[in-house]
Amino acid sequence: MKKEVIYSISGLYRDDFRVTGYRFGKGEKSCCVIGAVRGDEIQQLYICGRLIKILRELEEKGAINEDREILVIPLLNNYGMNIKRRFWCLDNSDINRQFPGDIGGETTQRIAAAVFEEVCRYNYCIQFPSFYIPGVFVPHVRLMRSEKSNASIAELFGLPFVVLREPSAIDKSTLNYSLQSYGTAAFSVYTETRETVDEISAEAGVDAVLRFLSRAGILSDNVKEGAVSAIIEESDLIDIRSGEAGICREKVRVGDAVKKGDVLAQIIHPYEGEVIGEISAPEDGRVFFAHHKSIICENALAFKIVKK
Repeated sequence: MKKEVIYSISGLYRDDFRVTGYRFGKGEKSCCVIGAVRGDEIQQLYICGRLIKILRELEEKGAINEDREILVIPLLNNYGMNIKRRFWCLDNSDINRQFPGDIGGETTQRIAAAVFEEVCRYNYCIQFPSFYIPGVFVPHVRLMRSEKSNASIAELFGLPFVVLREPSAIDKSTLNYSLQSYGTAAFSVYTETRETVDEISAEAGVDAVLRFLSRAGILSDNVKEGAVSAIIEESDLIDIRSGEAGICREKVRVGDAVKKGDVLAQIIHPYEGEVIGEISAPEDGRVFFAHHKSIICENALAFKIVKK
């Protein structure tokens, strides 16, 4: 393992800002793994820490194939994480909306440019991002609809779902989209949580990356068997919204199979304790996303389900 600073900025009143990378193996730049880009992505940072520990052990026993190099960058916004801020602490800008970056631009543009210059040299990039809406997901792989040809490669992760997303204007400044534009096959792996560590889905994320690296010929170690992935369009997911505001008492978990009419959650009057509404499944399917917050607003997204 080789630890190195990918990019640094001198700090006036605190320690220098550094983006640190960990290299394993040597030779062809095979795969890069990116963890937390935002300051509240604790789960994503934790997963990368686990990966670094495992890859170091695999490298020591010679399980990284000859002429293969892996780079892991666990965190891009340590200033934000230190003060519990999701975005860049000085101007509240989102690093994952600055790619491919500008080395002469604003601070987050310079960070993005330096990271992108390094990462775009790899054949594959795996990112552990978080969704813009708080909530929990079934572990899955997501990629842009324009890269449908890579969907079969995404199946190598062995996660239950591969989701194809039609890129919007705002996606075109993300790391995933920018890498694909430069010829790197980029995949976003989502696990259940963001601000807290969920051991079960973190383990699923670690296993998915190791499974991909093994099946792509980068690792020679034995890995756990995964699921047979279902490839779905994001537009096929059914959004279910709350009809009332109040305290949300969820009755199901992500991954649960549901039938049409099943009660997914009850909305409780916050003052009087009475049930003032129910959120029901409009179709048979499986819970893909859950709001997972105690308070919900009227017409807020409560669940996404995959039709059976």
